[in-house]
Amino acid sequence: MALRTLLPVIVAALLVAAVAVILWMGGRSDTVDGAPAVQPGQPADRQGALVDEVIFTQETDPGRITALIERGSHHLFTQGINSPAIFRQIQASPHVDYHLSRGTVTELTLNPAAFEDGRLNPFQVPAVREAMNWLVDRRYIAEELFGGLARPRYLPLSTAFPDYARLAETARELEIQYRHDPVRAEAVISREMERLGAERVDDRWHYRGAPVELIVLIRTEDLRERVGDDVANRLEDLGFRVRRLYRTADEASRIWIATDPSAGGWHVYTGGWISTVINRDAGGDLSYYYTPRGRPDPLWQAYDPDPAFAALAERLDRRDYRSLEEREALMIEGLRGAMKESYRIWLVDQESAWPHARNLDIAVDLAGGVSGSALWPYTLRFHEGLGGRVVVGTPSLLTEPWNPVAGSNWIFDQMILRSLNDAAVLPDPFTGLYWPQRLTGAEVTVAEDAPVQRTLDWVTLETAASIPVPEDAWIDWDAGGGRIVTVGEKHPEGVTARSRTVLRYEDDYLERRWHDGSQVSLADMILPWILVFERANEQSPLFDPGHLPPFEVYQRHFRGWRIVDTAPLTVEVYSDQIFPDAEVLVANRTPGMQPWHVLALGMDAERFGELAFSSGKADRTGVEWMNLVSGPSLEILRGYLTAALASGRVPHAPVLGPWMTADEPERRYAALQEWHRQRGHFWVGDGPFRLHSVRPVEGVVVLRRYEDFPDRGDKWLRFTEPRIPEPDLTGPLVVEHGEAVTLELTLTFTGEPYPNAEIDGVRYLLFDGDDRLAARGDGEPVDEGRWHIRLPVETLARLGTGANSLEVAITTDNVALPVFVTHAFATVPSRREAVRREENPDE
Repeated sequence: MALRTLLPVIVAALLVAAVAVILWMGGRSDTVDGAPAVQPGQPADRQGALVDEVIFTQETDPGRITALIERGSHHLFTQGINSPAIFRQIQASPHVDYHLSRGTVTELTLNPAAFEDGRLNPFQVPAVREAMNWLVDRRYIAEELFGGLARPRYLPLSTAFPDYARLAETARELEIQYRHDPVRAEAVISREMERLGAERVDDRWHYRGAPVELIVLIRTEDLRERVGDDVANRLEDLGFRVRRLYRTADEASRIWIATDPSAGGWHVYTGGWISTVINRDAGGDLSYYYTPRGRPDPLWQAYDPDPAFAALAERLDRRDYRSLEEREALMIEGLRGAMKESYRIWLVDQESAWPHARNLDIAVDLAGGVSGSALWPYTLRFHEGLGGRVVVGTPSLLTEPWNPVAGSNWIFDQMILRSLNDAAVLPDPFTGLYWPQRLTGAEVTVAEDAPVQRTLDWVTLETAASIPVPEDAWIDWDAGGGRIVTVGEKHPEGVTARSRTVLRYEDDYLERRWHDGSQVSLADMILPWILVFERANEQSPLFDPGHLPPFEVYQRHFRGWRIVDTAPLTVEVYSDQIFPDAEVLVANRTPGMQPWHVLALGMDAERFGELAFSSGKADRTGVEWMNLVSGPSLEILRGYLTAALASGRVPHAPVLGPWMTADEPERRYAALQEWHRQRGHFWVGDGPFRLHSVRPVEGVVVLRRYEDFPDRGDKWLRFTEPRIPEPDLTGPLVVEHGEAVTLELTLTFTGEPYPNAEIDGVRYLLFDGDDRLAARGDGEPVDEGRWHIRLPVETLARLGTGANSLEVAITTDNVALPVFVTHAFATVPSRREAVRREENPDE
């Protein structure tokens, strides 16, 4: 082997060895050699995080994770397992435990752009995208590729979330309409290809004399590799030449999300999404997944949906409806429109297993699992006591640049970032409702026609005939004049809102400190709000076209905010946007916080054309996508820090100055300089962990406990095991015509009857052998944990003869995910009918 070839191998081996040493030193909770040891103690006796250190290291092979946990080198894996073989390994190991979640989806992202080099892209035609729904075989993917650890999904609506149960009848109708039908798919695609000017020669599509080639971008770390191959095979069967690009997460992101889709680098991408919280209201998903308002990235800016559908999606995003019935009608129309657009082909909702060492505890979200859990940094601990080092394997690390404005949205990056930043409210991992973290309470007032409900006592809910917005509330930003515009200026005639949210913060909220030692100030709340407007102003050097679509939605519903008091901090927010749950409304009205002195460096770097917050602007202007933790951005930001320290510059000083002390700029920039000198990055947060070190080459990120975090360690430990009903549905397998049927549903939890008072509803749908809806209704409670579903004679008569299916959805306030159970049975002629037919065969 030549030296030129051997050197990279030697370097790679050394890096692997270095990482192995790091892991070995911290692998077990009682390890010394520089690693923190677990000490006896109770969570209530400790402030902040319950472990001392968390090391994230890249591990792309899920098949190794069971062995790594058994050896003690790892404790946790951040990717849900959906491989049946690996799941069996986890179940068989005495050293490994696991949690289950239902918030991960596999889909096909389609590129709808016309290619600038003139190559034909069939997916620019909506009918071709729609036909992909008939081409894919979701049942095969769920049962064969995922081995049953998945459920077929057809719609932009998770089958595990509340809206699916609410809209079950329409959902089943659309599932039947778009079920696997390759003959129909081929007919539609062939028709549209010919309309585009393509022709089929020797069973292969050609355009302008050349074969039509489709590029399928296939993720390799999980079962999406097999999904991608299956889809590629089906496209080849239709007469396309297919080129398969097998790529990891970071390699694929440079192709499908960071570059202009009109460059033609791909046609189909095997996408995957995870809901980090239980989505109680999927109304905003149509805007996110099908319109340019979803994200600033180039792909989203290529979306050009039907105007009527786009307007409807925006209404749902703004929650512009007056009743739940009106919302349901909008959702039904939106689902139909989404299937016509089909920028995404939804394939399966996965049931994911999240493996961890058996001596480790962690709060896991029923939707987001481990990597989506907001509570993981507050609850991670060893059974043996307090402290110690946890080693976490993650399939992707530092996948995209980290910045707080438009940085990485990758779930594995976001998992780490959630531990570095504290939030005013945090989601319940079982219901999706929000609990206060830095608030003492919230008061919500909505218009009388706003369909909003309250569940938790920390929020109050009232209605009002009118909600006038105070004249001194802030509603806009004058970028040219560098000043805040009040409601009185913009609307001298006055303006009203559909909701008012009063947020009351903890007494010492403004006495907290950022990780670099800087004391929190209201400038940290005001500057991020100003930046929202700056990025939407075409005259501003911070203008970003990709930011415009979501900003326009925000501007249509935002009606102003004001700081009412500072001791304690009290903020009022006015908006025309409402949510079905008051707790979720509060979470969406809470202003964001960012350390202004860090944000200011990024603003300067973009203002002077050296860096850009978003990938889209970076690509358009030919500069680096801003990264606060690694890469070329660090040297540029260091230069702006040096200049800021010398000048004491404050962005928009006339506005922010009154909200900070005179020496705050000098103190902040000095603290940041020392922080960067010690740690080599610019990520400053206020969460239970601080970012200790980032090692991109080795693929290692190290977090350490923030000793000054204000909360007791047991604050969030009450979220342990969700009370999910365990159903058992029994009934006859064969029913004769003329008979009524009563099926018995038993609901238990850990072997005990599930209290009827905790059940929100037991609802059934009855389908005949052609999947047509024959009846719907509700179960009846007959005893604690026992329910009856009665099917009368006249209902069963409508089924005819053959196989039928009864689908039951059980909902409870304890968890937001509906539980489904199915019973199949056959209807046959009665004995009298059978005798009569024998006697009169021509009847």
